[in-house]
Amino acid sequence: MSIYPQLTEIFRDTLDEPDLVLTPELSAKDVDTWDSLSHIRLIVAIEQEFRIKFGTREIDGLNNVGELAALIETKLGTPTR
Repeated sequence: MSIYPQLTEIFRDTLDEPDLVLTPELSAKDVDTWDSLSHIRLIVAIEQEFRIKFGTREIDGLNNVGELAALIETKLGTPTR
Protein backbone atom coordinates (compact mmCIF):
# COMPACT_ATOMS: atom_id res chain seq x y z
CA MET A 1 0.00 0.00 0.00
CA SER A 2 1.40 3.37 -1.01
CA ILE A 3 1.61 6.11 1.58
CA TYR A 4 1.39 8.85 -1.05
CA PRO A 5 -2.39 9.39 -0.66
CA GLN A 6 -1.95 10.06 3.08
CA LEU A 7 1.13 12.20 2.48
CA THR A 8 -0.67 14.18 -0.20
CA GLU A 9 -3.49 15.02 2.20
CA ILE A 10 -1.02 16.11 4.89
CA PHE A 11 0.97 18.26 2.48
CA ARG A 12 -2.14 19.87 0.98
CA ASP A 13 -3.58 20.70 4.41
CA THR A 14 -0.34 21.87 6.00
CA LEU A 15 0.86 23.93 3.05
CA ASP A 16 -2.63 25.17 2.15
CA GLU A 17 -2.10 23.97 -1.42
CA PRO A 18 -5.30 22.05 -2.30
CA ASP A 19 -4.10 21.11 -5.79
CA LEU A 20 -0.57 20.04 -4.83
CA VAL A 21 0.57 16.86 -6.57
CA LEU A 22 3.28 14.95 -4.72
CA THR A 23 6.04 13.38 -6.76
CA PRO A 24 9.19 11.71 -5.47
CA GLU A 25 11.27 14.61 -6.84
CA LEU A 26 9.21 17.37 -5.17
CA SER A 27 11.16 19.47 -2.67
CA ALA A 28 10.70 22.65 -0.65
CA LYS A 29 12.20 24.78 -3.42
CA ASP A 30 9.29 23.73 -5.66
CA VAL A 31 6.49 24.95 -3.35
CA ASP A 32 6.28 28.62 -2.33
CA THR A 33 4.43 27.90 0.92
CA TRP A 34 6.94 25.22 2.04
CA ASP A 35 9.19 27.24 4.34
CA SER A 36 11.05 26.29 7.51
CA LEU A 37 8.01 26.71 9.77
CA SER A 38 5.71 24.73 7.50
CA HIS A 39 8.43 22.06 7.25
CA ILE A 40 8.28 21.59 11.02
CA ARG A 41 4.47 21.44 10.86
CA LEU A 42 4.71 18.83 8.08
CA ILE A 43 7.06 16.65 10.11
CA VAL A 44 4.85 16.86 13.22
CA ALA A 45 1.72 16.03 11.20
CA ILE A 46 3.46 13.08 9.52
CA GLU A 47 4.71 11.76 12.86
CA GLN A 48 1.18 11.95 14.27
CA GLU A 49 -0.50 10.41 11.23
CA PHE A 50 1.88 7.47 10.94
CA ARG A 51 2.66 7.17 14.67
CA ILE A 52 6.41 7.36 14.11
CA LYS A 53 9.23 9.61 15.29
CA PHE A 54 12.03 11.11 13.23
CA GLY A 55 15.49 11.91 14.50
CA THR A 56 17.04 15.28 13.69
CA ARG A 57 19.70 13.65 11.49
CA GLU A 58 17.03 11.79 9.55
CA ILE A 59 15.12 15.00 8.84
CA ASP A 60 18.25 16.96 7.95
CA GLY A 61 19.25 14.29 5.44
CA LEU A 62 16.04 14.49 3.40
CA ASN A 63 16.16 16.17 0.00
CA ASN A 64 12.73 15.45 -1.46
CA VAL A 65 9.37 13.76 -0.96
CA GLY A 66 10.66 10.46 -2.34
CA GLU A 67 13.33 10.25 0.36
CA LEU A 68 10.74 11.20 2.99
CA ALA A 69 8.36 8.50 1.77
CA ALA A 70 11.16 5.91 1.79
CA LEU A 71 12.08 6.88 5.36
CA ILE A 72 8.45 6.60 6.50
CA GLU A 73 8.09 3.21 4.82
CA THR A 74 11.31 2.02 6.47
CA LYS A 75 10.02 3.08 9.88
CA LEU A 76 6.70 1.38 9.18
CA GLY A 77 8.40 -1.76 7.91
CA THR A 78 6.68 -1.56 4.52
CA PRO A 79 8.37 -1.88 1.13
CA THR A 80 9.38 1.28 -0.72
CA ARG A 81 7.46 1.96 -3.91
